[in-house]
Amino acid sequence: MTIKKRPMTPDGTSAERRKSRRFPVVVPIEVSWRGKDGIAVKEGAVARQVNANGGFLKMSSYPALGSRVTLANFLSAQTAEARVLAAPDSRQGVANGIVVELTAPNESFWGVDLQVNKTAVELQNLEKALRCEDIDLHLMREYGDAVDHIRTTTETLQRLRKCQLGGSDTGELLSVLATDRIRRASNLCLEVIADLDAGRVRQESESIDELQRAIQHLQQRLRQSGKTQATVRLNASSEE
Repeated sequence: MTIKKRPMTPDGTSAERRKSRRFPVVVPIEVSWRGKDGIAVKEGAVARQVNANGGFLKMSSYPALGSRVTLANFLSAQTAEARVLAAPDSRQGVANGIVVELTAPNESFWGVDLQVNKTAVELQNLEKALRCEDIDLHLMREYGDAVDHIRTTTETLQRLRKCQLGGSDTGELLSVLATDRIRRASNLCLEVIADLDAGRVRQESESIDELQRAIQHLQQRLRQSGKTQATVRLNASSEE
């Protein structure tokens, strides 16, 4: 079998004329194939750059160019058939893995990581398109803030997933999410104040009562938290 060689970067993200853009993911995969002697071989891999048609799999041992392989997604337990398009010994620039093409395009095979990254890119493209239209700047700023929030949360969730897969502690990343939530809550309060000053809020709205109750509850919890932290600091200083 002869396959035309095309330049690629080490991670398989070259400027080759692929059918659609690849997106970064971290998905544990098991690759199965038949070796030259006909013996079944299985090797662990990590999908790093993918799309509905295939992608780049990082792995230490790999099948030969043109081999038919079976891919098993460890997270979803889905399987898919694929063909090896490139390997380190068959295409210049390919290292530490293989490039595969799925026998049947299957975007869902790669799991939620691909969907999340695709959605983030689509939101960014939509934001660029909206900026070209005659849209109120206040609305554009609000849309931009929402996209930034989605992007930040997505990145943190992906890091959380890596920690969970590796058995690492996720406490610090959860604190990052909580800190970002506090920042956004503060900004929202400022925006509500601006809406009140501009007369854009109807005082008879039920949402006003809900907001007041939520703020009162939050104030109580903040005071309790402040007292608890003060007690902890006092106890720590007395032990020194």
